Amino acid sequence: MAVALVASLAVLLGVPRAPAQQQLPLGAQGQRLGEDGPGPLGRRRPALLILAAYLTLGATAAAATVALGHDPLRVDGWLDLVGPASLLVSLGLGVCVGALTVAGTRVLVQRVAWARALHEALRPSVKGAGDGWLVAIAVASALGEELLFRGLLVPLTGVVLSSLLFGALHQVRGEARWGWAVWATGMGLLFAVIYAATGSLVGPIAAHVAINAANLRFLRDNDPAPRSRQLGGLLRRR
Repeated sequence: MAVALVASLAVLLGVPRAPAQQQLPLGAQGQRLGEDGPGPLGRRRPALLILAAYLTLGATAAAATVALGHDPLRVDGWLDLVGPASLLVSLGLGVCVGALTVAGTRVLVQRVAWARALHEALRPSVKGAGDGWLVAIAVASALGEELLFRGLLVPLTGVVLSSLLFGALHQVRGEARWGWAVWATGMGLLFAVIYAATGSLVGPIAAHVAINAANLRFLRDNDPAPRSRQLGGLLRRR
């Protein structure tokens, strides 16, 4: 679920700041990046900065959770599962949520205006990024966000408030802003419920990694813009 957030960070790190009167919306910044060659995630320095930021976020959240006397990967779940049962049920639910979300993303991009606008605006930020970098960023962003929003905040603030905070973080300028925030809030709620019900953070982490990795590659490799039909192909006869 950090795909738009990762790409937004990449845009902000990869574009030199213009004077205040010339500030560009996110989509225009992304287009400028695409015209100049590889996007930020296709360049070593911005990608390393994003990796470092997420790893620092995760480590800080885990340390804070331990300092408060909690396990950053476990809580007492609603279902009273213990040992391997807690891990396996959490993982199974995470795999299901991840698979459905990856499939649903493709439908949204094709059929829903805000999702298509978000995809088009952020595509240039991942231009030229290799699979290895995308997977590394997917893992780091998922770990950082899950350790913060689920591992630390669910025991402190509860399922609903932690999910609202998660959705509020996923903000971008433009047409996609509120659609993406609502979608992210719903996904945060699913992850939080899995964690609170099973007591294990393994499932939400696995789902988050899978969604980020698959959707970053989808963002890089797929242009949702409709292609014009070639008149010659329509008129060709056998």
